Amino acid sequence: MSLAGQIAIVTGASRGIGRGIALQLGEAGATVYITGRKPEESLNSKVGLTGLEATAEEITKRGGKGIARFLDHQNMEEVKNFFDVIEKDHQGQLDILVNNAYQGVTAISENMGKPFYETDPYIWDTINNVGLRNHYFCTVYAARLMVQRNKGLIVNVSSGGGLRYLFNVAYGVGKQALDRLSADTAVELAKKNICVVSIWPGAVRTELVDKMFKNPDGTPRAEIKNAEVFANGETVEYPGRAVVSLASDPRKMDKTGRILITEDLGREYGFVDIDGLKPPNLRSVSFILKHLGWNTTANLVPNWVKLPGWLIWAGNSRL
Repeated sequence: MSLAGQIAIVTGASRGIGRGIALQLGEAGATVYITGRKPEESLNSKVGLTGLEATAEEITKRGGKGIARFLDHQNMEEVKNFFDVIEKDHQGQLDILVNNAYQGVTAISENMGKPFYETDPYIWDTINNVGLRNHYFCTVYAARLMVQRNKGLIVNVSSGGGLRYLFNVAYGVGKQALDRLSADTAVELAKKNICVVSIWPGAVRTELVDKMFKNPDGTPRAEIKNAEVFANGETVEYPGRAVVSLASDPRKMDKTGRILITEDLGREYGFVDIDGLKPPNLRSVSFILKHLGWNTTANLVPNWVKLPGWLIWAGNSRL
């Protein structure tokens, strides 16, 4: 129960990575506020997935305290009021913020393969109002509480889409901007002892991914590209173990401003996934080869062979 007595917020936690992070924070003993849309507005109600209140109940069962708050992260007045309640109810205490809320999944799926100039330009708002603008607002309000206590952790859930083209233009721009949000807020918060990082999970077996990429017997759907990569990926709780380990690290300020890959944190802190497996690393040569469809070659390369982060970054530089 390494986080007993701490107050955490995880936005967008009714399902997927947000849910997994919230469950692990609860298992570590934290009081966890989780946000999400009302059931009638949520994608969960359309596809039969776990809801926000069920997640809060599971957090409490695991030893923490789960508190569900229905919140429209497109409405900045609602967002501000939510943080005002946290300040009032906990005398200004906020230890952890995880910016995870995201609204663009359906829009990305419906426009897959379309160039940006053939796509409704308002897809920018659909993807980045919640997935970027909202994160900035949440970071501002969380930082105002944290600086008063001279400590805190802010985690932005991002992806490798910020490094090179993935899905569409609006997605990639949003993810790169989110990583820059982590880096630049870390500069201004360093003297306040507040750690800010981006985390990049690998291929994650979210509830939606399982529905899309797996057969009823749990095997990957052979007709879908990269289905095997996701079928063998990390569970939604693996990023949660990464966040708990980081929050529990007295030297986490050494990592502030950085992009952290979940499997790298697993190797550093010594944790595995909840199913006992060690997921592949985004820097793993075999993982990259499988993602490119070169499965036979990938099987010949040991999982521990990885590209250095600086080399990946340099290889994608536009300078």
